[in-house]
Amino acid sequence: MPAEYTEDEIKKAHEILYNEGLKMRSKVASPEYVEAAVGRAKGTFAEAMQQYVTEACWGSVWTRPGLPLKTRSFLNIAILCNQNRSTELATHIKGALTNGATEEEICEVILHTSSYCGMPSGIEGFRVAQKTIEEWKTQRQQQSHASSEHLDVDVAERVKPEQV
Repeated sequence: MPAEYTEDEIKKAHEILYNEGLKMRSKVASPEYVEAAVGRAKGTFAEAMQQYVTEACWGSVWTRPGLPLKTRSFLNIAILCNQNRSTELATHIKGALTNGATEEEICEVILHTSSYCGMPSGIEGFRVAQKTIEEWKTQRQQQSHASSEHLDVDVAERVKPEQV
């Protein structure tokens, strides 16, 4: 017979999984993405779903030690291509890139998926991947440029005249 747990112990277990899920989700999808997704849902009908996704998928499954994060990303890309879930597919393509996947690897995952799930799944997957990879590269270039620009210039020199 399984052990009996108090209501407080169960609540604490949910909190731990949710908090670990937030960390993992932020690591893979980006803190900005997670803040926006959770923030949009706060106080709405969708809040319960955001809590569940964060706790169950990200806190319980993604934190398991059995697979590298990149492999989990590849699995999600294949599954989401098959389900024709373009919005989530884009999120997981960005996550795969963040997890160290190359464009070639993502291409191969989608090609492989097409063979088993149908060409329409693959064609849509490639449309989403191409746009997502382009956006991801642009964002990375902008972040890199912004972080290296004006590092050694005095703050006073960067103040625009209209700010004074």
